[in-house]
Amino acid sequence: MSPATAAQIAELAMETELTDPIDWGMLSVDEMTAYKLIASSVLERVDSDDKLIVAQATITKLIVENFVLNLKLESKNRKH
Repeated sequence: MSPATAAQIAELAMETELTDPIDWGMLSVDEMTAYKLIASSVLERVDSDDKLIVAQATITKLIVENFVLNLKLESKNRKH
């Protein structure tokens, strides 16, 4: 099996939103774009190995959640 791509990792990470959704409605960033961008970053930092794909997807999901939270906080701070 070949190493995972950013798109594969993003898709796997996005599957967790079925049970733990992120509210993307108030954000100015596209969900797939955010996941692919962060998945690409994870791939650059973690050796690509077939055994690591689940870990890479998990890392991507956590970073995306943090990214969204920071965007929401930033938006809230601008309003005050």
